[in-house]
Amino acid sequence: MKEEDREKPWGLFGAALVFGLLAFVLFVLPAEFDRDPTGFGALVGIKGMSGYSVGAMTPQEAGYREDEAAFFLSPFESVEYKYALDAGQSLVFSWRATGDENPDILFDMHSEEEGRDPEDSVTFALGNASNAHGTYVAPFNGIHGWYWENRGAEAVEIKLRTSGFYRSATVYSASGPFTKSFEDPVD
Repeated sequence: MKEEDREKPWGLFGAALVFGLLAFVLFVLPAEFDRDPTGFGALVGIKGMSGYSVGAMTPQEAGYREDEAAFFLSPFESVEYKYALDAGQSLVFSWRATGDENPDILFDMHSEEEGRDPEDSVTFALGNASNAHGTYVAPFNGIHGWYWENRGAEAVEIKLRTSGFYRSATVYSASGPFTKSFEDPVD
């Protein structure tokens, strides 16, 4: 065997090691461990990706609260309703549109991270439906909630019921924002 042929595998091994290390520093560290020594992870939008996970059991320091809200929407009218939640806080929700035989509601369940541009909101559910139910856990501090738009020809009422660990809720409508604070938690 020639000397050059024996050195070839070591050269390939060295190149693979360099590329693996580069991939680890540029992609794995920012996405999985929220460590971004080069700034590349923030540049491509992967920094902190794995930070959106929470455990199955999360004790809460904040008080437990319940809320009910109703919004009347004429055709092509819209409203937003968002809760102030810290990272890891949760809410259970159920909303339903009534008043039309087949309500056509466009909805967007999204969040805006505290201190960030509202245009950088993160959407978790988007579509057309007349109702939705579930559990939501905030991946970061900010405001979290829904945008609803009546796409039908008849007026509808959106009824929302929630329970969880929020501090306040804000309605964003044509008449401007209105914030409702929840002072006393439910016993």
